[in-house]
Amino acid sequence: MTRPPRPEEQSKMMVWFITGASRGLGLEIARAALAAGDRVVATARDVEAARRALPQDGDGLLVLPLEVTDQAQARAAAARAVEEFGRIDVLVNNAGYGVAGAVEETSDEEARALFDTNVFGLLNVTRAVLPTLRAQRAGHIVNIGSVGGFSQGAGSGIYGASKFAVEGITEALHAELSGLGIAVTVVEPGQFRTDFLDPASLRQAGRTIADYADSAGARRSQFAEVNGRQLGDPAKAGQAVVALVHAERPPLRLPLGQDSLDRIEAKLAHVAGEIEVWRELAESTGHQPAAASAPAAGGRS
Repeated sequence: MTRPPRPEEQSKMMVWFITGASRGLGLEIARAALAAGDRVVATARDVEAARRALPQDGDGLLVLPLEVTDQAQARAAAARAVEEFGRIDVLVNNAGYGVAGAVEETSDEEARALFDTNVFGLLNVTRAVLPTLRAQRAGHIVNIGSVGGFSQGAGSGIYGASKFAVEGITEALHAELSGLGIAVTVVEPGQFRTDFLDPASLRQAGRTIADYADSAGARRSQFAEVNGRQLGDPAKAGQAVVALVHAERPPLRLPLGQDSLDRIEAKLAHVAGEIEVWRELAESTGHQPAAASAPAAGGRS
């Protein structure tokens, strides 16, 4: 058992509240925060998996059950975190999963279930934690998005749409909370060697349409081929998020991985090019100022 922190050390510790902390990036962020000497409230649907995966040799870890779609459970978990550690400094909205398939192939039920977790679950937890952050006039919300929430192609459009929503929510929160001392960042990972492409995290749309075999179908095959061989190191991603939170001026966006940087830069260049090509048409849609009336004949000028 490690010694309890001294009062001066305790004042410097951050308290993290992390969703989806039993595996993947959520687990690596929790490990990195603990290694940095911070305290962690690790929430997960599978609390036993979180307990097995995280170090139990100190008093800086609290593991709580949380299904992010359950508003009451989110409020209870936030209250328990404050009861245990006195505050929450960092909220990491990480819980989520993916759906592979063309937009038309993805059913209404599949799309709604995905948004319930990836978007409405994030909102549930954010609403549960924000009263504490506002009362403190301090804190940091870190939303784990995806490069797929900035640049999207065939085969995962509904998942990408959920992460585009996370981008928009993050931008709005950044504008709303900046005057209250609360930082907000969306992290945009590329492909990391987690279990995200395993069936537990990446579900397949229940329908396949032959016309999409060369687009969305090919993308499904790519997911299977790259699984377990992704170039990104999830432990380094966790350390990067800790460095982000401890930065003096954290950014609104943080891409992670060279593939994320490449896709974002390519889209920005594409958008800039299209704007130049279509600028004249875009600018032509405004109201024209009314022409000045000509003076009446014989009237004064």
